[in-house]
Amino acid sequence: MELWFLGAATTVTGSQFLLTTSRAKVLVDCGMFQGSPHEAIRNRVPLAYDPAKIDALLLTHAHLDHCGLIPHVVARGLRAPIFATAGTVELATLVLLDSAKLQEEAARRDLAKAKVDAAAADDEESAAETRDPEVTLRSQPPVVETSIDDPLYTTADAQATLRLFKTIEYGREFDVAPGIHATFLDAGHILGSAIIRVRVTDGENGPEKIIVFSGDVGRHDTPIIRDPTTVSDADYLLVESTYGGREHEPQDEAVRILAETVQLVAQANGVLLVPSFAIGRTQEVVWQLDRLLDEKKIPRLPLYLDSPMASKATEIYRRHSEYYDDEMRQILAKREDALDYPGARVTNDIESSRAISQAPRPYMIVASNGMLTGGRVVSHLRELIDDPTATLLFVGYQGEGTLGAQLQAGIKTVRIDGEMHDVRCQIRSISGFSAHADESELLDWIGAFKKPRLRRVFIVHGDPDAQAAIEPKIRALGYETHIPKWHERVSLD
Repeated sequence: MELWFLGAATTVTGSQFLLTTSRAKVLVDCGMFQGSPHEAIRNRVPLAYDPAKIDALLLTHAHLDHCGLIPHVVARGLRAPIFATAGTVELATLVLLDSAKLQEEAARRDLAKAKVDAAAADDEESAAETRDPEVTLRSQPPVVETSIDDPLYTTADAQATLRLFKTIEYGREFDVAPGIHATFLDAGHILGSAIIRVRVTDGENGPEKIIVFSGDVGRHDTPIIRDPTTVSDADYLLVESTYGGREHEPQDEAVRILAETVQLVAQANGVLLVPSFAIGRTQEVVWQLDRLLDEKKIPRLPLYLDSPMASKATEIYRRHSEYYDDEMRQILAKREDALDYPGARVTNDIESSRAISQAPRPYMIVASNGMLTGGRVVSHLRELIDDPTATLLFVGYQGEGTLGAQLQAGIKTVRIDGEMHDVRCQIRSISGFSAHADESELLDWIGAFKKPRLRRVFIVHGDPDAQAAIEPKIRALGYETHIPKWHERVSLD
């Protein structure tokens, strides 16, 4: 029995683990590497396995770094069932179709640019030959189609992927493959997110082993969805470490900072720009703004929701009230619009997005994506980066090497779409809205596992500094630890 760490190893993104026994091969997650170009290039590394020989895929949740590579693998032969909760299936449908569309559009832009560059190079060479008949062609035309410019997958690949999804309920064990059974437990991260408990028997009379894949562990007492499930029985645990070495401010403090920031933007007659992930974070931020307005703690500023995906995700959240916590149910009993901000304006097309900059100030924009690596939020940032009355408010994790991480660290000049800009806008950060457990919360969750049964904790989903910070604290709880390298194979003896 082996585990193969094909992603989220000494990095946060690219979640993908291959569990192999003598009878079966099962993938847990199949996510896309995100962030810096150095990370994203890993998506194009040849697959380490034959997709046609995979028996099943278990998906923890619908964020792109956990599901985003599935259509790429389907295009190369995966035909196995993909098991996920109903909420994850709906959100993943949205995410994968959008991802395919964006990749196709990017490929078309790159192809057009390459053709223009090639034509310009040909003109320059012709002019040189006219000036000097002895001049010969010294360079080859640029390559128009390269692997880096091709889409990882197409809309047709994403649609083929959707036909493989099988819906699973929380708390019910089901058969995955010969000798492998799984139970999905609520992870409290985003709608439908799961901790996956896998029970494995290798061979007819082999010993049973339990492996728990944490996925992304959520926080206690966050809005809308339930708290993460406590798990106690496992022989092996793969646990995320995104916020190793860091603590979130208390929820009350996070809400206070949000209210203060809105008030300051109103006083400055400025603009509040919130880069936010379309799934999970946007719904929470809007929920909190609505609560603050109800409590008369902020003025009623116009709110622009500039993310078509976020709007569609909110509709999915509305359809799945079975995942709500008690607080959300009580609110819904009094009012139906708990996921709305009064008068919020949804911009579904690019023209409406561009028109926001002409709106009377003050106003607020919540736009994707959360790490400023692309999306409409980058266009808004380009307009606001040198405006002292504008405020850029980070409400989530910023990956190493991303524009978001650079701005959060205090860089004074940045390159946006090839142009340099001075950073004059105000920059603030709130960690209390994170959908990830912080170090203390992770340690509390890990500490519930029974000793000495838990034989080893594999620390994944974290940057090296975060993993180095949390590893000795997990060992201090009495567990053996290991930080796997990318593509490392580990025997579960």
